Amino acid sequence: MEANLHTFHLVIASVGENRYDAPALSATIQTTEGQVTILAHHEAMIATLAPGLIIVRPPHGEHKTFHIEGGILECSGNRAVVLL
Repeated sequence: MEANLHTFHLVIASVGENRYDAPALSATIQTTEGQVTILAHHEAMIATLAPGLIIVRPPHGEHKTFHIEGGILECSGNRAVVLL
């Protein structure tokens, strides 16, 4: 995989299913504290997610939208993991 300073690795997973596991330019997510947009090299954080949408902008192609009912977001290093 080609390294890109503007991307980070994003995983969106639920029990038994990886919904997204690839580089992303951004991911906009509704947390219980408000909406956040994750970018490359985001500050480390953990957040509880609220029902709504995750909008992912991959490096190539159209954005992807995922409907969620809640979950947990964890960012560290240049990686973000969403557990639904």
